[in-house]
Amino acid sequence: MSAIDDLRQTVARLRAPDGCPWDREQTHQTLARCLIDECSELLDTIDRRDLPHMREELGDVLAQVVFHAQLAAERGDFNFDDVAREINEKLVRRHPHVFGTGHLNTSEEVLVQWDAIKRVEKQAGRRTEPPVFKHLPPQLPALMFAEAVWKQMEKKKLPVGGLVDTAEIGRLGGKLTEASLGRMLFELAAACGPGNLDPEGALRRETARLMAAVEVRAKREGVRAKG
Repeated sequence: MSAIDDLRQTVARLRAPDGCPWDREQTHQTLARCLIDECSELLDTIDRRDLPHMREELGDVLAQVVFHAQLAAERGDFNFDDVAREINEKLVRRHPHVFGTGHLNTSEEVLVQWDAIKRVEKQAGRRTEPPVFKHLPPQLPALMFAEAVWKQMEKKKLPVGGLVDTAEIGRLGGKLTEASLGRMLFELAAACGPGNLDPEGALRRETARLMAAVEVRAKREGVRAKG
């Protein structure tokens, strides 16, 4: 058997009646946060160019895919082969310049063709989507990451002076509402467009940079974390 077959059998065994109690309790919904966490850890290894750990984190993400496919198979919705078959067919279908007779010279031409093929697929009823906007995951892992890290910095009373503008945080925190926060975040995200900036990656990397700087300072100053 292939390694992927071994993994599929392992996950099926975990879900068996005499398998793991925790794994047997899981649903697509309960595993959603796990998928976010695993993808975030994979992104961290990519940012750090940590290839040995990247392989491990890719495996964790793959395990999530196999787990969700197993849950679906148990309900008779679809199975892992269906998932693999559909994405393979999509890749072939959207690359006629590779698997067909066409020829493209630039990435820009590829993207134009990709979008054109997607439009044809939607018109053919391959995928139903809400009008105007397609569904996007509501969670932003970098925001969750930054929020969690700041909570730890506060709770453990870590030395952040000069690294983080605590006065500005206090000032903003005193006047922010959910509406004004949402507007500010949206405007920041929109402002990234002209410079082709990646807000998700920028926040994730800045949070990681602050964590490293605070750790160095805490060790240098002999600060013991509280809590």
